[in-house]
Amino acid sequence: MRYNTFMDTVNIVLVSDNHGDQNCLAWLKETYSDYDLFVHCGDSEMDAEQMGGYICVRGNNDYSYYSRIPDTMTLHIKGHTVYVCHGHLEPISFYGFKPMIRNAKNIGADTVFFGHVHTVHDTTEDGIRLLNPGSIRQNRDGSPPSYMLVHISEDKIEAEVKEYVRKKTKTDSFLEKLIRFLTKEQ
Repeated sequence: MRYNTFMDTVNIVLVSDNHGDQNCLAWLKETYSDYDLFVHCGDSEMDAEQMGGYICVRGNNDYSYYSRIPDTMTLHIKGHTVYVCHGHLEPISFYGFKPMIRNAKNIGADTVFFGHVHTVHDTTEDGIRLLNPGSIRQNRDGSPPSYMLVHISEDKIEAEVKEYVRKKTKTDSFLEKLIRFLTKEQ
């Protein structure tokens, strides 16, 4: 997919691993309604129709629409090539990021958007920029839930990690309320 607007910069909301929480995705769409793209790196656990407005790849927990969402995607933005994946098909925990970097290089990408590990990453390895927004539901390293704002222009890619503060809703399940109570996220 090619995204070259007349604007100097393409603004992207990058999110991953909401695991069924629809409220956070709706909040992002409302809060950043002036942004150009919304990219989801998998494990939404939602139907494709519920993901309206998001460019999505499939995660290891996206069982309900496995046949309708691609495993990976390539975006061409302002002269940059972005490889989008979840990360579960490229064993990133065992081999580090090498399989993902290899796949990115095979398609000529200079950047990777990925999820799966529930931790924020913004590093460059072997000439490839690796961006993971963490989980907007729960990060595994104890850091707050997060997402990224990515700004792509011809000469650079900027990424800013943003903390997501969960809003109390009437639709929270008993288990979600208990987890927040036990972890003092009230």
